[in-house]
Amino acid sequence: MTKRSVTYFETELDRIYSELSLRPEHYARVRQSKAFMEKFYSDKVELDDLAEAACISRFHYVRIFQRVYGLTPRAYLRDLRISKAKELIKQGTPITQTCFDVGYESVPTFSSVFKKCTGHTPTAYQRLQHSNLE
Repeated sequence: MTKRSVTYFETELDRIYSELSLRPEHYARVRQSKAFMEKFYSDKVELDDLAEAACISRFHYVRIFQRVYGLTPRAYLRDLRISKAKELIKQGTPITQTCFDVGYESVPTFSSVFKKCTGHTPTAYQRLQHSNLE
């Protein structure tokens, strides 16, 4: 009988399990919450709801998420939204529509977060993308 080869992904999961000493069900629930954020990033995603769905206290949830992914859930969601916003801006979507499409409720808040993450305002980023196309 031949032995099945272990993939890099499986090796990394084993390493993470051993280093983090997390209960497997906590790890699985945090992974599910990350997948939820990736699917519903444009909706109002509340930290308390994610923690409750994972059956973990809010503070424990944040600690586990950060240990597994290196970011807090809030920072992960912010980075995900900004990444999606950059894609939309590159496609020519207006800034205001992009703001609401990625889950921000206020254009000034979106602009400030976008600039903090990218170093450019959304308008400057849009101009930069258009100048790169020419």
